[in-house]
Amino acid sequence: MRLNRVFSTLGLATKAGRIASGEFMTENSVKNGKACLVIIAMDASDNTKKNFRNMCEFYRVPYFEFGTKEELGRAMGKEMRACLAVCDDGFAKSLRKHLEEAGNETEVAAWQK
Repeated sequence: MRLNRVFSTLGLATKAGRIASGEFMTENSVKNGKACLVIIAMDASDNTKKNFRNMCEFYRVPYFEFGTKEELGRAMGKEMRACLAVCDDGFAKSLRKHLEEAGNETEVAAWQK
């Protein structure tokens, strides 16, 4: 199942130290040019989604709305997470492939760095 691949890849990336999670750290990663991909929980607030959608479009970072806050947090071995940034090109490409194959993404921006 593709969903499991997304969550297991997130777990591996977290263990490798290639994930910035939480709104503050995700925002810093995007603005500093370290983020290769941003994932926003589908149950995040409308304000959070709008802020990150606009930020990702401005900084040309691809992003997906995927999973719930609880699922994203569990995949990372942490508490609930509304958003996260993948700061490694290899993990980002793998996650993007799995997200696209899952067919559950709502990709709004698909810019390449």
